[in-house]
Amino acid sequence: MAVEVSDLNQMQAAYKEAVEQWIKAIREEEALASGDHSEAEIDAWEAADFREEDSREKAKAAKKNYEGALREKFFNF
Repeated sequence: MAVEVSDLNQMQAAYKEAVEQWIKAIREEEALASGDHSEAEIDAWEAADFREEDSREKAKAAKKNYEGALREKFFNF
């Protein structure tokens, strides 16, 4: 099955969007690290860490999908 350029464009866009969401999650987590050192703030910081990790996994999956399609297109595997 040939990989179409339009498919690659969609996968690339999905990867870029996933990376942008990951960056946003990292920044949100980082912002919570400079708070008032309360227990509630620590809980929010930990929750942000889970969101960051989820965003990271989504970005890595999108990258793997896009890379796989590129390999298929250029190297037939």
